[in-house]
Amino acid sequence: MIFIAYAAYALTALALILLYRVAKGPTTADRVLAADAATALISCALALFSVESARAIYFDIALVMASVSFVGTLVIAKYFGEGKL
Repeated sequence: MIFIAYAAYALTALALILLYRVAKGPTTADRVLAADAATALISCALALFSVESARAIYFDIALVMASVSFVGTLVIAKYFGEGKL
């Protein structure tokens, strides 16, 4: 079980690095990509925490968070591609 905790800490550290890219990204596309990747890593960390704590609510939160992030990325990509929603 200690391995799960270390993996969650590593995923969270990587997400913090990506959040730096969100703040300092050279282009808007880089910021959107970094935000999507950070959300995916945080969702994975939440899923690992759910396994470690044996509580399903954290897995549900991770699933909703990943779904909302995916839909948000699609909306932003459509806006960049067509210039309108």
